[in-house]
Amino acid sequence: MRYPLLALPLLALSATALRAQQNVDLLISGGQVVDGTGTPARAADVGIRGDRIVFIGNARQSRVQATRTIDATGLTVTPGFIDPHTHTYGDLQSTRREARQNAAYLMQGVTTVVTGNDGGGPIDVAEHFAKYAREGIGTNAALFVGFGTVRGRVLGASSAAATPEQLTRMRALVDQGMSGGALGLSTGLYYAPQSYATTAEVIELARVAAAQGGVYDSHLRDESSYTIGVVGAVQEAIRIGREAGLPVHVAHLKALGVDVWGRSDSIVQVIAAARSAGQQVTADQYPYTASGTSVGASLLPRWAEAGGRDSLRARAKDPATRERLLAEMRVNLRRRNGAAALLISDASRKDLVGKTLEQIATARGVEPVVAGLDIVLTGDASVASFNMNENDIVKIMQQEFVFTGSDGSDGHPRKYGSYPKKLREYVLEKKVIPLHTFVQRSSDGVARALGIADRGRLAEGMFADILVFNPAEVRERSTYEAPTLLAEGMRYVLVNGVVAVEKGALTKAMAGKAVKRRTESGR
Repeated sequence: MRYPLLALPLLALSATALRAQQNVDLLISGGQVVDGTGTPARAADVGIRGDRIVFIGNARQSRVQATRTIDATGLTVTPGFIDPHTHTYGDLQSTRREARQNAAYLMQGVTTVVTGNDGGGPIDVAEHFAKYAREGIGTNAALFVGFGTVRGRVLGASSAAATPEQLTRMRALVDQGMSGGALGLSTGLYYAPQSYATTAEVIELARVAAAQGGVYDSHLRDESSYTIGVVGAVQEAIRIGREAGLPVHVAHLKALGVDVWGRSDSIVQVIAAARSAGQQVTADQYPYTASGTSVGASLLPRWAEAGGRDSLRARAKDPATRERLLAEMRVNLRRRNGAAALLISDASRKDLVGKTLEQIATARGVEPVVAGLDIVLTGDASVASFNMNENDIVKIMQQEFVFTGSDGSDGHPRKYGSYPKKLREYVLEKKVIPLHTFVQRSSDGVARALGIADRGRLAEGMFADILVFNPAEVRERSTYEAPTLLAEGMRYVLVNGVVAVEKGALTKAMAGKAVKRRTESGR
C-alpha cells in the first residue's frame, strides 16, 4: 500500500510515542521528590521495575503504565536513609526473624545499616553476607572488619605491643575481611584492649584496608579529656588516614563531658583544615545529649582492664590498687557530669534499670564510684550518659561533612528515634538545616563517603530504596524511660523495590541485601 507523503511524519511520531511507553511494576505518583543530591524538592513521579528505579519524571507525559500506583500527592519522596553507625550486628545474626527484620530502623526510614563499628566487626565477612542472603534481613546491611576482633584474635586482652609476627597475622585477617566485601576497617580505640594499640599499629592495618579501596572508620581514642583529648584524637584519626592512604570517617562526633564543652569549634577546624588540604574526612552524629555506653567504659581507667575481667577483679581486691582505681574513677565521673547524669538503661539486674548511679549509691549508702565498681564487677550495665552540650550538637550538625547516624544500641532511644528526632527537632522546629540538606546527609552523602554503590539517590538505575512521608507527621516515640517504642510517620518504605512499610505499618517483607564495598570507579 502506498501512503500519501503528508502522512509519513504522523506515522513516525506514532512509532516514537509507542517506543517511549514504559511499563513499571510500581509508580509513586504526584510527590515532591527530594532526590538526595542536596537540591530542593521538585514535582516528579518515580517508576520502579524489579529492584531498580527506571523512571523519574512526568509519568503521564511519558506514557508510563504501572501494575501498582502509590498516590504520593502532598507527600515527600526521598531515598531511603543510610545509617553509617549502628549496633545491629547481633540483630542481623539473630535466629529470631523479628530481630533480623530491623523494625527499629525501617520505621525511621533507614533502609541500609552499617554495622561492625567500634572495632567489633567480623573477620569472616563473606560468611555473614551469605547468612543474610540465606536467612533474610529486613534492611540492607554493610559491614566493617573490626580492629578489636582482629587484635583480640591475635593478642587477646593483652596490653602488650604487637610483635612483627603478630602484625603479620593481623594484616592477613584484615585482608580476609576486606576480600569478603567489608567497607573498611573500624576501630574503637577508646575501649580496652584496642586502646593499648599504638597509632603506628593501627596505620599498618589500615594500609591493608586501603589497598582494597576501604575506609577507616573510628570511634576516637578520646571524645573527652581522658587521655589525648578529643582534639588530639581527631588529629590521630586524620593522621591514620593520611599515612595509610584511605578516607577517614569519624563515628558519632561529639564533645563529651564538661571538660570539653565548647570545643566543637576546634574539632570542626581540625577536620576542615584536613579537607582543605585534600584529605577525605567525614563524620556522623546522633541528635541526643546523652551518649550510650556501659558503667565500666564510662568510669574505669583503661589500665585497670588490661588482661580482662579476672585481672580487674584482682586489682579491685588489692587495697592499694583499689584506692588508685577509685580515685581515677572519681575523676572520670566528674568528666561525665556526675552520678546523676548516668542513667542505667539495661542490666541483668532489672531493679537497677531506670535509676541513676546517684540514686543507686544513695540507696546503698555508699559513694557513687563504689556503687559503680560493684556494678561493673557483677556483670556491668548499660547507661545513658548525659554529657553533651546543645550548642556543640548544633555546631557539629551544621557542618557539610557531618552525616546523620544513630549509634543505635539497646537501652537508648537513639536506636529507635534518631532520624525522626533530627527531622522534627532540628529541621522543622529549630531550622538548623533545611529538609533537602537533612536528606542528603542521611543518604547520598553517606553512600559516597563509605563507598556504597547505587544507593542513596533517587535516580534512574539506582536501587529502589525509597521513602514516602509527610515530614510534619514523622516523629520519634522512644524515650529514655521507654527506649524501644517504634517511630511513626513513614507512610511507605521500600527496600530494593519491595514495600517494607505500607500505610505506616510494617509488612512481612525481608527484602534487604548485603551491601559490599564499591570496587568499580564512579557511581
